[in-house]
Amino acid sequence: MKKSFRMGLLPKVIIAIALGIGCSYFLPMWLMRVFFTFNAVFGNFLNFIIPLIIIGLVAPGIAELGRGAGRLLGITALLAYFSTILAGFFAYAICVGVYPSFLYPGMYASGATEMGAESIAPYFTIEMPPVMGVMSALILAFVLGLGLAAVQGSVFKSVLSEFREVVTLTIAKVVIPLFPLYIFGIFMKLCAEGEVGHILQVFIKVIAVIFAIHIVWLLLQFLVAGTVARKNPFRCLWNMLSAYVTALGTQSSAATIPVTLAQAKKNGVSEGIADFVIPLCATIHLAGSTLKIVACAYAIVLMGGLSGDLGTFAGFICMLGVTMVAAPGVPGGAIMAALGLLASMLGFDETLLGMMIALYITMDSFGTACNVTGDGAIALIVDTIYRKKA
Repeated sequence: MKKSFRMGLLPKVIIAIALGIGCSYFLPMWLMRVFFTFNAVFGNFLNFIIPLIIIGLVAPGIAELGRGAGRLLGITALLAYFSTILAGFFAYAICVGVYPSFLYPGMYASGATEMGAESIAPYFTIEMPPVMGVMSALILAFVLGLGLAAVQGSVFKSVLSEFREVVTLTIAKVVIPLFPLYIFGIFMKLCAEGEVGHILQVFIKVIAVIFAIHIVWLLLQFLVAGTVARKNPFRCLWNMLSAYVTALGTQSSAATIPVTLAQAKKNGVSEGIADFVIPLCATIHLAGSTLKIVACAYAIVLMGGLSGDLGTFAGFICMLGVTMVAAPGVPGGAIMAALGLLASMLGFDETLLGMMIALYITMDSFGTACNVTGDGAIALIVDTIYRKKA
C-alpha cells in the first residue's frame, strides 16, 4: 500500500502567494471580491479565537510547569526563558541597524496604496466580537496557570487540558488548513491594489537577514555554553547539526526530540539531565521562533508606519517569551500563539497579521531548527551546573 503524499504548510503558502499574484491579473473583480469576503470573515474569526487560544494554551502550559523535578525544573525554565527573550532583543538590535537600509517607515500603509488605487471592499462581513480583550485573556491565563501550579488542583487542570485539546484541534483542523486560502486572498488584494511588487522584494531581503541572524545566534549560544562547560563550542555545535537538519524536515521540536537527545549526549551531557532537559526545552525554549517573530514583526511595523521604539518592543518581547511556552506543536503554531500580542501590543490589523503569517511561515522550519539546536546549549549549561553541585 502506497503512502499518501501530504503537502506541508510551507509549499502551500508559497503556492498560495504565487496563485494570488497570478490570479489578480485575469480574474474578474466580482470573483476576486468573493475571496476578499472570505478574508474579511476569516479575519474576524481570528480576532474572535485569539483570546481563546491564549487561555487554552498559556494557562495549562504554565500550570504544567509546576510539576517536575523542583530545582532542576526551575533552572531549566529560567535559562530557557532568558535565552528566548535575549534572542528577541538580539534580533531587534540587529534589525534596527540593518532594516533602514532597505525599509522606510510607512512604505506600506494598511488599506492604502502608493499607486493611488482604492481599497477593494468585500461583499459583506460577519462581526465576531471576541469574548474578552487580548490583555484580559493573558492576565486570566497567567492567574489560572500560576494558581493551578501553586495549589496542584487536578479537576480544573483537567478541564483546562481538555480545553487546550479543543483549541489545538481547532488550530490544526480549521485555522492552519485555511491559512493558504487566506494568504491567497491577501496577496491577490495587494497585487490588485498595486502593492505586491515591492512587498515581495522586501520579504526576500528580510528572509535573508533573519537567516543570517539565527546562524549568528546559534554561534553565540554555543560560545556561551562551551565556555561554561569548558568544551569546544564549535565541535558541540557541529554535533548538533543532525538535530538541526532533522528539524528542517519535520518542522517540529517534539518530533526531533530523539535526535536532539542523542546529539546532546554525544556532547557529553549526562543521560539523566539530557532525558529531562531536552523534552522540556522542546516545549518551553523557542528562542529561534521568538527571534524570527521579532525580526518579522519589526519589518511589518516599519512597512506599516507603526511604532517600533525599544519601549514598545521590550514589553512585546518579554510577553512573547512567556507566550511561546504555549506554542502548539503544529507548523505555524508559534505565530498563532503570538497573534494576540501582535494585535494588542504592536497594533497589527488583519492585513498586517496576514502579511506577518505569510512572512513567518516561509521560514518556519528554520526557526524550529534553531530552537532544537539551542536546546543542546541549554542542556550543556544545566549539566555543568549540576556536576558542580554534585
